[in-house]
Amino acid sequence: MRLAHLHLPGITPFSTVSKIQQRLALEHLAHKKAISSNPSAAQSEIISAPDPTIITFTPNPVYTTGRRDLPPSNTSSPTDPQPSRELSLPPPLEPIRHLLVNNNQKPPTAEYHPTLRGGQTTYHGPGQLVAYTILDLRRLGLSPRCHIRCLEKSVIDVLASYGVRGFVTEDPGVWVNNNNNNNNNNNNNKSENTGDKAAEAQKITAVGVHLRRHISSYGIGLNVTNEPLWFFKQIVACGLEGREATSLEAQGVTTTTTQPNIMEEVGGRFVDAFVKLLHTDYASPGQEKIDEVYRLGMEDVVALGKEQLAGLG
Repeated sequence: MRLAHLHLPGITPFSTVSKIQQRLALEHLAHKKAISSNPSAAQSEIISAPDPTIITFTPNPVYTTGRRDLPPSNTSSPTDPQPSRELSLPPPLEPIRHLLVNNNQKPPTAEYHPTLRGGQTTYHGPGQLVAYTILDLRRLGLSPRCHIRCLEKSVIDVLASYGVRGFVTEDPGVWVNNNNNNNNNNNNNKSENTGDKAAEAQKITAVGVHLRRHISSYGIGLNVTNEPLWFFKQIVACGLEGREATSLEAQGVTTTTTQPNIMEEVGGRFVDAFVKLLHTDYASPGQEKIDEVYRLGMEDVVALGKEQLAGLG
């Protein structure tokens, strides 16, 4: 099995990535539908399965809500650029409505996008590396819980590669201690993640996914520079009162002038860590393995879209 890595350089509109993700997920769902209606074709490999894909990117400033925070009256599309003044916002965003709507001809500071992922309200934007995994979990032998754990541990391994020690707590996401005794010791287990460490922890990565027929979408948002931190201070991120966000930069990692391609570097390290874990900690007997990781370009995504549109004709 081959895994595609699509890295989008610079700043990419969140709505653009949402459409790409949806397009890739629909390809997986269409394959499932095809083999369910013709099982013999699946056995003979007449219908080839789509490659799993990881998208890494940095979006424009955007607050997103998961299913737990969506207001019942919210009917806007995830691709809407920003809400109107009448839009029903989730409670965490009501106090910052002025940042999300046009005000006296001043453009909004950030966009708002409801999503289908799990979890509550968070922020994505410049200074952050977002990674979305579009995978058939059954094909990889992953349970939904193991998928989440693999995402978290991939981030922990990336942090360790920069000398930052990450860990998980009872709360979602990946955490670090503020300017903790960071080192490359990656012996992170639950028994060490209790007590004072959890109480003092700052969140460096949010995790939230969506599953449909075992096809995953969404993923993680890792704070690389300090730029996202102001936006996190405007909300109660993920419903966790009194918990602060942090970043690789805040933990002493050089992320700017001397490393202009830091986002691409972090994205590559995340993909490498994820694939390695699929082969080790989360390997399932008899399941397919990732034999190759290749880079996917935007031109490939555009071509895929044209093929799907032609199929609808």
